[in-house]
Amino acid sequence: MEQRKRLYILDALRGFLLINMIAHHTLWDLFNLYDVNLPWFRGTVSTVWQQWGCTSFIMLSGFCMTFGRKKLRRALFILLCSVAVTLVTMVFMPSRPANFGILTLLGICALISIPLEKPLSKVNPYVGLAIFLSLFLVTYGFRKGYIGIYFYELSDMPEFFYKNYFTAFFGFPHDDFRSSDYFPILPWVFAYFSGHFIFRIFKKHNKLEVFSAFRVRPFEFLGRHSLIIYLVHQPIIYGTLFLLAHFSLI
Repeated sequence: MEQRKRLYILDALRGFLLINMIAHHTLWDLFNLYDVNLPWFRGTVSTVWQQWGCTSFIMLSGFCMTFGRKKLRRALFILLCSVAVTLVTMVFMPSRPANFGILTLLGICALISIPLEKPLSKVNPYVGLAIFLSLFLVTYGFRKGYIGIYFYELSDMPEFFYKNYFTAFFGFPHDDFRSSDYFPILPWVFAYFSGHFIFRIFKKHNKLEVFSAFRVRPFEFLGRHSLIIYLVHQPIIYGTLFLLAHFSLI
C-alpha cells in the first residue's frame, strides 16, 4: 500500500491492543508468579480481558490480510518466529511452553489465506461474516471439551477427538497438554477470517478512508513494529519483575 493511502488507524489499533496485551501479561505474571495480591484480576475479569484482547487482535490481523506484498515470505517468517518462541519457552519454562501460540496461529492463517483470498472474494461479505462468526461461536468451546455457543455449553464433545499434539493443534487438547499461550486453529481461524469479511464490508461501501481520518503516532509506531515488540516483551517483563523482586520492591 502506498504511504499516502496507509490506513493509519489500523496501525494505531494494533499498537493499542499490543499495550493491552503487555499490561495483561504483566499483571498475570505478578499474580501467578510473584503472588501479588490482585483479587480483582482472578477468574472472570482476567479471562474476559484476555479473550477480548486476543480476539480483537486476531480479527484485526484478518482485516489486514490482503495488505502488503511478499505474503508467503511474511507468513513463513511469522511461523519461524513462533518456532523460536516455542523452543525458548521449552528451555526456560519447561512446565508451560508456548505450544501452538498466537504466532503459530497467525502464521498458519496468513499461509492459508494466500490460496483462499480469491475464492473468499466471491462470497458476499455479509454472508461470509455471518458464517464465520457463527462458526467461531460454535467451535469456541472445543478446546474446553464442549460444543455450544461461545461460553454456553450445549453438549460434551466425544473424547476420541482429544488424543495427542496433532489434535491439540486443531483445538482438541489432550489431558496432558500444557501451553502458556494456546491459540489452536479452531476456533481462532474463524475469528481471523471474520476480520477479513469486516474489511470487505468497509471496502464494499468505500469506507476504508475512515481509517486514515486521524493519526495517533505513538500507537502507530508500536503497531508497525508489533512482531518484534511481541517477541521481546515477555523477557523484558520477566527481567524487570525479577529485579523488582530481588530488591523486595514487589
